Amino acid sequence: MEHTYQYAWIIPFVPLPVTISIGLGLLLIPTAAKNARRMWAFPSVSLLSIVMVFSADLSIYQINGSYIYQYLCSWTINNDFSFEFGHLIDPLTSIMSILITTVGIAVLFYSDNYMSHDQGYLRFFTSMSFSAISMLGLVTSTNLVQIYIFWELVGMCSYLLIGFWFTRPIAANACQKAFVTNRVGDFGLLLGILGFYWITGSFEFRELFEILNNLIPNNGVNCLFATLCAFLLFVGAIAKSAQFPLHVWLPDAMEGPTPISALIHAATMVAAGIFLVARLFPIFRVIPHIMWIISLVGIITVLLGATLSLAQRDIKRGLAYSTMSQLGYIMLALGIGSYRAALFHLITHAYSKALLFLGSGSVIHSMESIVGYSPDKSQNMVLMGGLTKYVPITKTTFYVGTLSLCGIPPLACFWSKDEILNDSWLYSPMFAIIACSAAGLTAFYMFRIYLLTFEGHLRVQFQNYSGTKNSSLYSIPIWGKEEMGLNSQNLPFLGINNNKQGLSFFSNKVYQMDGNVRKSTQFFSTHSDNKDTSIYPRESDNTMLLPLLILFLFTLFVGSIGIPFERLGTGFDILSKWLIPQITFLQKSLDYSVDWYEFVRNSIFSVSIACFGIFIASLFYGPVYSSFQNLDLINSFVKMSPKRIFSDRIKYGIYSWSHNRGYIDIFYATFFIKGIRRLALLTNFFDKRIIDGITNSVGITTFFVGEGIKYVGGGRISSYLFVFLSCVLGFSFFFLFQPF
Repeated sequence: MEHTYQYAWIIPFVPLPVTISIGLGLLLIPTAAKNARRMWAFPSVSLLSIVMVFSADLSIYQINGSYIYQYLCSWTINNDFSFEFGHLIDPLTSIMSILITTVGIAVLFYSDNYMSHDQGYLRFFTSMSFSAISMLGLVTSTNLVQIYIFWELVGMCSYLLIGFWFTRPIAANACQKAFVTNRVGDFGLLLGILGFYWITGSFEFRELFEILNNLIPNNGVNCLFATLCAFLLFVGAIAKSAQFPLHVWLPDAMEGPTPISALIHAATMVAAGIFLVARLFPIFRVIPHIMWIISLVGIITVLLGATLSLAQRDIKRGLAYSTMSQLGYIMLALGIGSYRAALFHLITHAYSKALLFLGSGSVIHSMESIVGYSPDKSQNMVLMGGLTKYVPITKTTFYVGTLSLCGIPPLACFWSKDEILNDSWLYSPMFAIIACSAAGLTAFYMFRIYLLTFEGHLRVQFQNYSGTKNSSLYSIPIWGKEEMGLNSQNLPFLGINNNKQGLSFFSNKVYQMDGNVRKSTQFFSTHSDNKDTSIYPRESDNTMLLPLLILFLFTLFVGSIGIPFERLGTGFDILSKWLIPQITFLQKSLDYSVDWYEFVRNSIFSVSIACFGIFIASLFYGPVYSSFQNLDLINSFVKMSPKRIFSDRIKYGIYSWSHNRGYIDIFYATFFIKGIRRLALLTNFFDKRIIDGITNSVGITTFFVGEGIKYVGGGRISSYLFVFLSCVLGFSFFFLFQPF
């Protein structure tokens, strides 16, 4: 076993050879590398699978023996400073490693088919693999400097992935927004790291924890300064995990390909902030007020994310705000000291959200297969509906993921979210009320997404091969506004490009490829091997469905690791046994008792809230809503039913709040972006008119004085003597007649 732990340092580096090979191939021999693009998917998935097996092996050792292993090697040593690199294997590391590798394998396997049309296929796999490598390096780090290095690499990979289709202005702006927003958090993290080094003289985790646990209770350090440093560390987590108020980059990150969204939202970038707080939890819990700040930020994010998702029309943006809200639950759990519940929900949410994002990718893939359908509309739920009979497997997996995120038993997220809700009641009834209300909103918006996408009728207008409209399909508005529906003129017929061919490793099918990015003016079909292209959506290929089925199984059964099967009288379970070393270090009791009557009672309450949210969503978007097939009927229905559940004003207010992102982006644009620009203009004016004006005035004055003086000199000595004597007499009279 010791031998196994010693070689754990290879975890981040196993996938690196393929990543380097692809990168060098694209740099040195781009044509040959692109021609051989089919061979790179298999080694990428294979090497990440090796890491998964190795991580699972280490986890088994930890569950059976409760070991924490740390290996250090000196990087630089002198009399006053010593810096070491190494790897740390503990329960948190093993949990994160398994999460990263399992989700990463599913996403890479899925991406081989999804990205086959794109000439950036190799660049995509390089960035995805390096993102997983960076995250694995982050979770195995032994000190704050090592964490910061991999932290920046994770941010760089996310920047490259979000802006993958960089020739699209909206994608370029999205990656820049993510980069700038995270720079705020990263600067705070750097200041926090330097502050704690100032206090303790060390970057190593264990030394930091021990020194601070001795200094703070004994007033050996200024508590205000320690709190400020801890808050600055937390600012880094706020930005990475899209917590309020640095969450604004998250919905724009959906401009990248859907597999990127699945990886970022489940296992890499947004999980990095949660990991940082969990890793530094022993620091946060001994510093006054910082735990309350963490819980406050978490509960605000929970409610804000839930409300912003209520009326989104883009399926990926709706899921993005859902991620924001669920990460808020995890941050809330960490803030109230519920370490186990936070990690439990991190696991269950990751698999459920990866399933939902890959399911949304399958939906987008199927919508793009419709002849004459514009790809830039393929994420709009207004134009979906009735997909159940066309994509039954995708529908089933998406339905289970939706139920899990809603907290319906016995699916994964039910067990973890219910535990967080129960712990929040013990911490603060106000926080618990908000968390429970957000749980009802979660059920509402998730079923809204599901119903708009899969139930009812296909709400899209398109043109057939002859260019005539097919009147059997229609567009109906979501919120009763006529302008929210789409006119057939907005969906022009687009031809299929047959110039270039692409290959997939896991699939024998041949796909269309076009350029470097998806463009709103070019239609991409992944079903070009069929001569008769269907005018209806199609189910995705097996290479995309297999990852969905695997994540479907995880969503069904991963919650069992937190269920107390071993002893029904206590809460001792696989997850608690896994976390024995971590919880022991945090001085928590493992043998906590569970009152099963109270557990069932609280579960009934939380499930009832979720069912109420599902019921409301069904009223708005269920069979009654979908039965209307005429725009005039919809408009008349809205007009004559203002008191049905909400008034039109409230309904449109909700839409406006969600559509405008809670007006937070507008606030930032008005007070920060415009404010900074006005400050820049003012500074520019001051520099040019005042600073440069004074300098230029001195030069101009000197010039004119010189020009005037040159005319005084005529070359006559008598004239010079006259001027000299006149000046002398003038000064003499001035000083002689000065009053004393």
